[in-house]
Amino acid sequence: MANIRNGRPYRRLCATLRAQGDPCWICGHNIDLTLDPRDPWSWTLDHEIPISRGGSLLDPANARSAHRRCNSARGNRMPGTQPLKASRRW
Repeated sequence: MANIRNGRPYRRLCATLRAQGDPCWICGHNIDLTLDPRDPWSWTLDHEIPISRGGSLLDPANARSAHRRCNSARGNRMPGTQPLKASRRW
């Protein structure tokens, strides 16, 4: 089974979004495009509506620029939901 993220349409979407130079849509800070892709502050493509929640992988209207760290921390939560915070009282 082929991974669609290795396909030309996905790579084209990434290149288009990256070329726009938008800031991270989650934290609002600029993204340094010269960083190594494994760096936590490097550029990644994030989906506003997560793929696991029915979002489209290749829809440009669903694609956003994000830091790798911000994208990973958000997980598959929907936009506008607060991250869960652990209570100190057990």
